[in-house]
Amino acid sequence: MPTPRELQPHRSARDLFGAKLRAYRGKQPLGALAAELRMSKSHLSRIELADYMPPPELPEQLDRRFGLDKVFAELYELARHEIHPDKFRRRMELEAQAQVIQEYSPQVVPGLLQTEAYARAQFHVHNPRASEGEIERLVSARMSRQALLVGDSRPDYSVIMDEAVLHRFYGGAQVMREQLLRLMDPCSSPSMCIQVIPFAQGGHALVGGSLSLWTLSKGNQVAYEESITTGTLLEDWESVAGLRRAYDVLSACALSPAQTADLIKRTLEALPHE
Repeated sequence: MPTPRELQPHRSARDLFGAKLRAYRGKQPLGALAAELRMSKSHLSRIELADYMPPPELPEQLDRRFGLDKVFAELYELARHEIHPDKFRRRMELEAQAQVIQEYSPQVVPGLLQTEAYARAQFHVHNPRASEGEIERLVSARMSRQALLVGDSRPDYSVIMDEAVLHRFYGGAQVMREQLLRLMDPCSSPSMCIQVIPFAQGGHALVGGSLSLWTLSKGNQVAYEESITTGTLLEDWESVAGLRRAYDVLSACALSPAQTADLIKRTLEALPHE
């Protein structure tokens, strides 16, 4: 029988939640407890391993099941507000599992749609002291992510970009020309939707950092907010629901996919020739 992964309760509230669950469960088989709670064994296992955020109804169920006075409820309140300790690894895992990906990008073309030259130029600007080897490793990793959008199992992908993205050069006019052509390619794909929020729209609720929303199997939803140097993974229902409402409003205010394609074409035509 495999040894359970060692949890680190001192590391995060999520690990402590999993450790307490494992301790109170004792010798009761995980599958039996999952059946009592009316959830799958695999889902409960990922919660106990601190890989998944507990759903909001689970803490009360566990307190009631083990006769506790809000032990799991209080741990949940801590866990739902903390930054995931392995957020970048977890981000990649969730993106790969997503059946629907929705993104808002205010400054740069999203990584899933970048050309190699654009990505390379962006990495150079971000860290001008990086070696060519480091840059190429980053570019290779970014390009490998784009395999998600190819094949029969590809997710539905929607992105809203600020109009500034179309006018902010990385790598010069030729690099931007190739990048804008790349953005026009998926406009007719039934599994992709690209929109631009024009300057004329003014302010909106998502101004600031970028946002990714992932819909996983069985409808579970997760959000990832990112600023210049930090990222925050949000898995509790209340936070994700608020961001999804803001995204839906922004999509309704953005240019339609056809209008977006027309704007990209006009921007492309206005680019200087090098």
